[in-house]
Amino acid sequence: MVLPKSPRAGVRAATVLVAAALVAAGCGPSSTSAGSDSTTLVTYSGQSGDYQLNFNPFAPTSIGGAGTIFQTLFFYNVLRDTPPEPRLGEDFAWNADGTRLSITLRDGVTWSDGEKFTAADVVFTLDMISRHKGMNNTGYAGRAEAVDDTHVVVTFDRPSFVDGPSVLGRTYIVPEHKWKDIADPGVAAVDKPVGTGPYVLDEFKPQAYTLKANPTYWGGEPAVKKVRSLSLSGNQAGIAALKAGQLDWQTGPVPELQNVDKAYPGYQAGVFHLNQIVLDTCSSAASGCRGPQTDPAVRQAIYLAIDRGQTNALAFENTGSEVSPSFLLPKRDGALISDKLRNRTAPMRPDVAQARRTLEGAGYTKDADGIYAKDGEQAALTLTVVAGWTDYITAAETIGQQLRQAGIKLTTQQVSWNEFVDAKNLGRFQLMIDSLYQGPAPDPYYLYSYFFSTAQTAAVGAKAGPNAARFSDPEVDQALDALKLLDPADTAARRPHLEKIQTRVEEVMPYIPVLTQGTITTYHSAKFTGWPTDSDLYASPAVWAHPDSAEVLVRLRPAGK
Repeated sequence: MVLPKSPRAGVRAATVLVAAALVAAGCGPSSTSAGSDSTTLVTYSGQSGDYQLNFNPFAPTSIGGAGTIFQTLFFYNVLRDTPPEPRLGEDFAWNADGTRLSITLRDGVTWSDGEKFTAADVVFTLDMISRHKGMNNTGYAGRAEAVDDTHVVVTFDRPSFVDGPSVLGRTYIVPEHKWKDIADPGVAAVDKPVGTGPYVLDEFKPQAYTLKANPTYWGGEPAVKKVRSLSLSGNQAGIAALKAGQLDWQTGPVPELQNVDKAYPGYQAGVFHLNQIVLDTCSSAASGCRGPQTDPAVRQAIYLAIDRGQTNALAFENTGSEVSPSFLLPKRDGALISDKLRNRTAPMRPDVAQARRTLEGAGYTKDADGIYAKDGEQAALTLTVVAGWTDYITAAETIGQQLRQAGIKLTTQQVSWNEFVDAKNLGRFQLMIDSLYQGPAPDPYYLYSYFFSTAQTAAVGAKAGPNAARFSDPEVDQALDALKLLDPADTAARRPHLEKIQTRVEEVMPYIPVLTQGTITTYHSAKFTGWPTDSDLYASPAVWAHPDSAEVLVRLRPAGK
């Protein structure tokens, strides 16, 4: 299965899932390079540094193609309580005990090279994931069989209802005839992608790549004929390009957010809350992590010493919202947050005195530099951030100043995106400012299974799955195993297992919660119509959200057409 890359990275209605606000409406198109071609859409997702050519949707270094080139069987909208929408699949059904998933595929679909898409491609993709552990980020354990060209049956040894959204909505189907000879498909570079989606690769350059509309797409050739994705030096360059009207769609910080209509004529902006900003910690000494962050007392002290209100104001224009140390979303999952937690939501103001008491209770004493130390080692840490991510850099530097008050020394290290990914995958870091993302359906099980399962991590030096913190806990694993056997609709049966995970996560804290991120997306409404809005959140409006961005692209139309 493929999980979303770290964004910049049926339970509740959309109004409690997202705090999406229409900020402003522009008054006319910009007379700039973006506005000069009414059928080419220019995007910026926050990419800093050159692109490395790779459209493998399973690879951690993939630069795109998920949803646009390679498609899933169905589309699940995690922002709204709506049924999954057919894509390469047309229908699916479970048997009564959740051990057999029957899927009907769309007939008449062809790959972009003209070959016919069949059930054999679906079986090949699922089998490939089973064979390569590094690709199996969701613990998929099914056995797929093609009944005929348009029907697939996936059999499980035990109830597996929760596997449905991952198999159906987050597995990008690839062509067997192109992929069967790839030795290591989890990391291989794919430079000539062949898919079933609405777009194909047109041109690649390190500073930008362009997709063009697929004329044989089963859903009809998109009205947006080309999509150009830019690599810039960082957020400031993105803001300058937006100001000049050279971008049509950007997800990232925007100064003067409340005055978009004046600062960026022709644009609108929205804010939604879904992913959680955290400090990833390489937490497990047993797995090879080294540094003060391997001590839970240090992690708890950092949690207590962060001034979230100040960080929100200085780094995020107050667009962030409260975050729960359980990592359930307070608005979406409020009814499931355990009463056994010490904090239902992380305090917005720091408790420096308690942070100091926590360290002193664990045997730390202040040295001559005013930094707490134990056994001759200072509570001195390096916090890694992607160069060019100005909001995260500001947050990192702000948190560093705050922690100094609690006797903890923090040094910010800026690296390229590729260096960041490599360090995260291999555990070569102490702290990283990052974000946790939600799963394929509005259910906290998925975030827990991604980031807190032993199956999704590895020793330092080996490539981990999403669990970059190297966290491993038998109680959490047991609770996840129990949840996997239960029907997601059985809230009463699931509650004690969710509570067990929440209390352990708060106690051990391998990811230190900062804020629920206010994701800002700005788009050129004077040039294209059909964007997601708070009244019609048919998909996530973030450029980097996959496969959601493809859903947006196929709905857009040049203004006036």
